[in-house]
Amino acid sequence: MIISRARIAQVTILRWHSSAIVAIVGIVVFVGELSVLRGSDTADRVTARRGSSPLAGQRRDPVVAVYEKVKGGIVNIHSERTVVPAADDPFRLPLQPQRVNGMGTGIVLDPRGYILTNFHVVDDVQTLRVRLCDGSGYPARIVATDKEGDLAVIKIDPQYPLPLLVWGTSADLMVGEAVIAIGNAYGYEHSITDGRVSYKGRDVTLNKEMGYRGLIQTSAPINPGNSGGPLLNLLGEVVGVNVAIRAGAQNIGFALPVDSVIPRAAELLARRRGGLRHGLVVRDVAQRDELEGPVRRSVVVEAVEVGSPAAQAGFKAGDVVLQSGEITLFTSIDLERSLLERGAGASIPFKVRRGVEIQNLTLELAPPKAASTAAELIWRKLGMRLVPVGAEGVSRVNSQLRGGMLITEVAANSVAAVAGLQRGDILVGLHTWETLNHDNVAFVLQHKDFASFLPLKYYVIRDGRLREGWLPISP
Repeated sequence: MIISRARIAQVTILRWHSSAIVAIVGIVVFVGELSVLRGSDTADRVTARRGSSPLAGQRRDPVVAVYEKVKGGIVNIHSERTVVPAADDPFRLPLQPQRVNGMGTGIVLDPRGYILTNFHVVDDVQTLRVRLCDGSGYPARIVATDKEGDLAVIKIDPQYPLPLLVWGTSADLMVGEAVIAIGNAYGYEHSITDGRVSYKGRDVTLNKEMGYRGLIQTSAPINPGNSGGPLLNLLGEVVGVNVAIRAGAQNIGFALPVDSVIPRAAELLARRRGGLRHGLVVRDVAQRDELEGPVRRSVVVEAVEVGSPAAQAGFKAGDVVLQSGEITLFTSIDLERSLLERGAGASIPFKVRRGVEIQNLTLELAPPKAASTAAELIWRKLGMRLVPVGAEGVSRVNSQLRGGMLITEVAANSVAAVAGLQRGDILVGLHTWETLNHDNVAFVLQHKDFASFLPLKYYVIRDGRLREGWLPISP
């Protein structure tokens, strides 16, 4: 049995493999005097069956209700991979490759069969198969992966539309709040457990290359095979994605907070468009009117790429996107899935709320623009990809700003990554110059006095605030 190939401080991701499973079920039968159960308790149990007991109606508690509500949107994942066992004796002949089974869990992203799971569930697998709650099975293929975020999207072709779960928020989770985990624990499909939020914002290191920040710690028992499955509150809202356990401990598990999962999952779906762009930069907003009430989610336009299809369609920063085609938008995942399987030039009707008015817009998807020499210089020296955004995306932070460059990709271990820049940041200045386009950035990087600028100061907008820092770049 191999729980994980990487383990530090007894923390392991929830990947589980075994070439064979032997389950021993022990049944203990108690025989002897049963007068306690057969005596005065008999009348009470008969009364309870008739519904007059004070406990009548309490069996179907919130946990039962949540399971029945969400089970159709959760899938069980089974995989196979080939491993070559290491030989203990260097003079021994190489051992033959072996097929090893793996398992995980997934959350339905789109009724057409797009499913979210963990990257480590699908990493290096040869075959994938998904089983639904009704027992039907389908072969699956990998659509997109995000190793850094430990997320992946896979696809099946179901015979009927799959139900969706409700995305909640992790922002208002309370320590001590009841939560539910559902998943393919040790291959026992659709296993359900419940517990509490033990801690918020827990940082966990797996190995030198992989770690997690800001995890939800939970006492809901989760096991190998639960990876990629949902952590839910008692309203049936997804508040996290189960990802890791503390090996050797009892009821210490971890989940990715849903507020960080949603934009990454949307980005994975966006890759499915094959480069077709819309030019919208959006942020997910979650509000809850009452502590016990359901979350209200919306998609707000943060910025619009200059010259993009979204700009041509008339989108503006601050627009609340209500509908795309036939799909009502609650999260950025809905935005991206509404554009799936549409080709270049496809016209998609949108409905947005601008102030108190409802606007109808039409967006046409367009192929990506060819990368400029300046863009390649920026990628080579700083390790980030940029697209220009207009003043409406930055003027709310500072009325003097005329625009900026949205960071769409940051290379691992690059200058930008070391400086802490992130995808979604808007670069508005370098040294003493504004950055409205690629040429502005290239001008700074190629300046004859560049060495005197170091360390190179940058200005970005993140989460509606102007921030500054320094790029650790060599002359």
